[in-house]
Amino acid sequence: MDTPNEIVYAVTADSTGGRAGTSSVPALGISHVMRAPKELGGPGDGPNPEALFAMGYGACFQGAMGLAAKELGIDTKDSVVRTTIGLGPEGDSFALTADIKVFIPGVELDRAQALVDRAHQLCPYSKATRGNVPVTVTAVAAL
Repeated sequence: MDTPNEIVYAVTADSTGGRAGTSSVPALGISHVMRAPKELGGPGDGPNPEALFAMGYGACFQGAMGLAAKELGIDTKDSVVRTTIGLGPEGDSFALTADIKVFIPGVELDRAQALVDRAHQLCPYSKATRGNVPVTVTAVAAL
């Protein structure tokens, strides 16, 4: 288990009403009315937990890429991280998958894949999902 040596940042969110409710981060003044996707019987016209998770994971992964880029001497300035979160039935509940595709312009795919693999080792979201959620990370020639 990866446990921080110390907590340097913490954020608290309040949620009510599940997929048809509201989630907020009072300290930041952020609030979203959640909307279940059409595939789950909702209207599909707003944020849902999987969409917010995809955004958070992608942003966190790109931050980890910055650390890996320094180690490997690769410029990731114009890179794009595309994160797809899948949700499907598993037993009597549901489970997630994550697929991360990374485009780094001007970087050969083998070098980009080495960077992506290293970022996957460093990323806090990757650490949190490791052993719990199937995650693929792939450097791609274009998005």
